[in-house]
Amino acid sequence: MEQLLRVALDGLSFASYLFLVSAGLTFIYGVMRILNVAHGSLYGLGAYMAAWLVLRLWPGGAPGTSVLPTVWSFGVLLLAALLVGLLAGPLLERVFIQRVVDRGEVIPLVLTFALFLMLEDIMKLIWGVNPLGADLPYAMLGAVSLAGVNYPVYPFVLTGVAIAAAAALWLIINRSRFGKLVISVIADREVSRALGINVPRIYTFAFTLGAILAALGGAFSAPMISVVPGVSVEVIILAFAVTTIGGLGSIGGAAIGALLVGFLRAAAVHYVPELDLFVIYALMTAILLVKPRGLFGGVEVRRI
Repeated sequence: MEQLLRVALDGLSFASYLFLVSAGLTFIYGVMRILNVAHGSLYGLGAYMAAWLVLRLWPGGAPGTSVLPTVWSFGVLLLAALLVGLLAGPLLERVFIQRVVDRGEVIPLVLTFALFLMLEDIMKLIWGVNPLGADLPYAMLGAVSLAGVNYPVYPFVLTGVAIAAAAALWLIINRSRFGKLVISVIADREVSRALGINVPRIYTFAFTLGAILAALGGAFSAPMISVVPGVSVEVIILAFAVTTIGGLGSIGGAAIGALLVGFLRAAAVHYVPELDLFVIYALMTAILLVKPRGLFGGVEVRRI
């Protein structure tokens, strides 16, 4: 019973950060119809920025090493995510993505892959190749006993961030003027332009929002991991698996896909670690054989 509880808790924690990354990836695809491989680098930038800021403000990564209260470290994580999302998101979209967004699906895919490779080297140039460990927010919360299982408190913070991000995204899409404009652009970008909607601006906002979600995943995962070069690679591969399972363009699908992948991988890690990644892609293959567009993917109209 204790082992099953650990699997459930680990799966929920894993699903939380995967949802943050996958929701941004699928949102950008839903609005702009591009597969943004560089999304993984935005996760990495968020993780590096968060770890660097925490280590700068709390040298040594321990309470009492700074005049700032340690509880402020959670605000620093949020600040790091917003800095990356609000700076890197519009920059990448305005300078690179906007030039190719209407040129089919292949060219933007190749471009974002090139950006991914460049951003990986930029992170090495800025922060070096040594691991950054900023576990202060993780350590300060300690652990809690649940049905006889001692479990860290911090993963519940990550889950709370994912739930809050999902609620905010739902409100933006369904209860705001921007959301109505986004739905209009998704339905028909040509008609939206004819009606006077500034489609490039909608693209910029959508890409920036997706970038913030990816950076949130990286920033709030940083205290739980060792931030090293290449941290973006595994994440973007898993995010593609999640969005493929849930259906490209579906936020709800990203949530369901993240939960399925999270719990399945946690079970594999605890019981058959040799099949850690195999089980995820086996699930993806099985779902695609039955539903080629994923669990919640809709039929797309192709214009010629």
